[in-house]
Formats: sequence, structure tokens, C-alpha cells
Amino acid sequence: MRSLDNSESNMQKVALTALAGTSIEWYDFFLYGAAAALIFPTAFFGEATPSTALILSLLTFAAGFIARPIGGIIFGHYGDRIGRKKTLVIALILMGVSSTLIGLLPTYAMIGVTAPILLTSLRFIQGLAIGGQWGGAMLLVTESAPSDKRGYYGAFAQAGAPIGVILANLAFIITSSLVSEESFYSWGWRIPFLASAILIGISMYIQLNLEDTKAFQELQQKRQINDTKENQIKQSPILEAIRKYPNRIALAAGAFLSIQVTFYILIAFLLAYGVSSAEISRDAMLAAVLIASAIMVPSQFLFSSISDRYGRKGIFMAGAILTGLWAYAIFPLVDTGNFYLIVLAITFGLIFVGMMYGPQAAFFTELFTTEVRYSGATLGYQFGAILGGAFAPTIAAFLWNNFGIFWVSVYISFASLLTLLSVMALTETYKTNLNDS
Repeated sequence: MRSLDNSESNMQKVALTALAGTSIEWYDFFLYGAAAALIFPTAFFGEATPSTALILSLLTFAAGFIARPIGGIIFGHYGDRIGRKKTLVIALILMGVSSTLIGLLPTYAMIGVTAPILLTSLRFIQGLAIGGQWGGAMLLVTESAPSDKRGYYGAFAQAGAPIGVILANLAFIITSSLVSEESFYSWGWRIPFLASAILIGISMYIQLNLEDTKAFQELQQKRQINDTKENQIKQSPILEAIRKYPNRIALAAGAFLSIQVTFYILIAFLLAYGVSSAEISRDAMLAAVLIASAIMVPSQFLFSSISDRYGRKGIFMAGAILTGLWAYAIFPLVDTGNFYLIVLAITFGLIFVGMMYGPQAAFFTELFTTEVRYSGATLGYQFGAILGGAFAPTIAAFLWNNFGIFWVSVYISFASLLTLLSVMALTETYKTNLNDS
């Protein structure tokens, strides 16, 4: 009984630590999204027209996504070689440093065109970090979890995303309430970025207090036993993952499209759309996203637990269908200008996203064998991120400005259809033994 209690206590410690790390990491990533919609067009692209400045600013947001597959390749290689924990620690430190530096950047008015170049470079580094963070945190939890609770515990790593949105929006709301509007646009926006230094402390805690996963430790033992010349010259885990699982990686990327397109339109593009079109205040839109994200968190745990009992595919496909349908309700509700209807629009959108995103950690973990799991899952995740999320706010802004807001709904529903077809083509995984490799 005592060993069982210790095992459960250790699992909770791993889960909560992963949640803390991913929450702050995503806080940094989403803080940039809110700033790209509200602050950076003026601070870093001041000479452009407002609509052009917004698109340019959102393109720097996309730079983080372009870097994510690169980060996934680099960190995936080392995650399968040296371990989940060490790789996660490096990713967290990289994010903490780059985000803190964004808070110290001079603006366009101070140093001209160098300012947006430096901003884009730091955003790229953020992307490298997030590209490595997800695989490390996700595997640290799912490979350590009991097989019948893999979805539930995997949701701790996934919950970092909506909690990161909550923290980022809270940071802007609190900061803007404490300083004048002029001060907020001048220097107040920097404070939330400087707070990112907390990540460095969390990474040190993980390094000193957590062990690597049992599945990876067993893999290391097998490697030591079979440490032959053949194994020494074996190609990298990334190439091995692509060789063994090209279809699964591609379909995993497809499965992620709807999540990414919808999520980033709801938390980034909709901020600019609500303020500009529905004439809602910046803080009201931030509060609406914050409330919806708070509701998304428990919904992810609910749907992940359901996936432990009945499988990953069914709940994932239901989320894709509902997201595609709800796309046509989002903007009419926002256009009313009614705060409560705006909250409703975003909340149901994020709940339907949560039906997919919650079980995703366990689903992607189970698609690949231990020796290439970090690489395979990360490649699927990050290529889906760049295809779905990188340009979602920019594409949405382009469609809105040139064809009307209805076509943004069409864009969301098309991404949902591609996700539905991708998940249908994947096998059910929830009874997979992660140690069979």
C-alpha cells in the first residue's frame, strides 16, 4: 500500500511539475500573440498603416511557428538520445531567456528597422524552445502514467496551453490596470515579458527533483546491453522515425490542423477583430478569452478521461465535427458586441478544441515506439503546428479584409474536415503498451 501511495504521489509530482513548466512556457508563447495583436503593430511597425502593421506584426508571430519543427527536430533527436528530462530543461531555459529579452527590446522609434528584426529573431528562438518543450513535457507525463490513466495524466501537459493563455491575458489586464494607457503602450507591456525569468527556476527544479521516465530508462538499459558497432552507427532518431512512420507523422500533423487553426484564431486574431469590428475594449476581449480558457482546462481533463475508457479516436473526431460547425456561430456572436455572447462564442470554440487537444498527448505518445517516440510525436505535432497555427491569424486577417469574415469560418471548418479525415485514417491506440519496443 505504501509503495502504491508513493507511486501515485510521484506521478502527481511529475504531472504538476509538467503542468507548471508548460503553463509558463505557453504563457510566454501566448503573451507574444496578445502583444502581436495589440502592442507590437504600433511599437515595432509604427510607420506602416494600421492594417499593414497588424499583418506584419502577426507575421512575426508566425516566425515562432516556422521555428517549431526545427526545434522539434533538434530536441527530438536529443530527447530520444539523452532523455526526456534533460531536453525539457534546456527548452524551458531557452524560452525563459528569449522571452525576458523581448521585454528589454528597444522599439522602432528607438533603433528603427533593427527593432522588428531583433523581435522576429527572439520570436524564432521562442519557437525553437516550444518545439522541444512539448515532446519533453508530454512524454515525461504519459510514459510515467498508469496505462489506464494515460489520457488523464497527459492532459496535465496539455492544460499548460489554456493556462498559459489565462496567465498571459491576466498579465496584460493587471498591468494595464495599474498604469495609464500611455504608460502601458510605452513601457508597461514589458513587465509580463520580464516575468518570464520564472521559467529558469522551474527548469532547475525539474533538473534536481525529477527522474527520467521508466520507458526511457528501460530503453537506455537495452542500448547498453546491445552496445554494438551496429547500434553506434545507427541513424538519428529523427531519420529513423521518418523511415519507420512516415504515414503516422503526416496523419498526426493532419490531426492537429483543426486544433491549431481554431485555437489561434480564437485567442489571437479575435482580439484584433473584436476591438476593431465590434468595438469591444481591449480588456473586455482579453477577459472573454481568459474566461473561455479557464473553462477549457477542466473540459480537457474530462475528455481525456473519457478517452481512457472508450478510446482516443471517437472523442477526437467528435471535437473536429463540432468545431467545424461552431465556426459559423463564432463571428455572428462576436458581432453583437454583447460581452456574454462573445464569451459564449469563444468558450464553446475552446471546449470543442479541448475534445481534441486533451487526449492528444496520449494519442500521439501511443502512435510511436520508445526509441523514436520523442522524435515521431514531436514531428507530427510541430508540422501540424506550422501548417495549422503559423499563419492562422494572418490568413484570418487577410480573408477578413479582402473577402469578409464569413470566409474565416469556412477556413476553420475546412481545417476541421482535414483533421477528421486524418484521425479516421489512424488506428485506435488507447490499449497500447508503451514498453513494447
